[in-house]
Amino acid sequence: MSTRTSPSGHPGEFGPGAAPARGAFPVAITNHGASAVLEICWTDGGRSLLAHGLLRASCRCAACVALRRAHKPVAESAATIRLHHAEPVGEQGLNLVFSDGHGRGIFPWAYLRELGAEQS
Repeated sequence: MSTRTSPSGHPGEFGPGAAPARGAFPVAITNHGASAVLEICWTDGGRSLLAHGLLRASCRCAACVALRRAHKPVAESAATIRLHHAEPVGEQGLNLVFSDGHGRGIFPWAYLRELGAEQS
């Protein structure tokens, strides 16, 4: 099952005029649950395909950053992690909630775009 969200949290396409002053902004976000991939289509025509496990391992919340600094694992096996919910945080980015209960990190649009570029 896949779900589509917008910055307002409503399903469907992002509205015009919602883009921040700088950088590409998402026009569509689709969570492909069966394949465990978050797809983001950008205003500049780009597309990011982000594995749920990669997103969980890339969390930038204080607790996850501290674990990485201590060279400890951030999450369970990336293969078992699933994204349960993606909630827009204003025009800043997404708050992602994962199957292991983790949901504290905010993923800025630029960071999500960067993660997607690394996967290409």
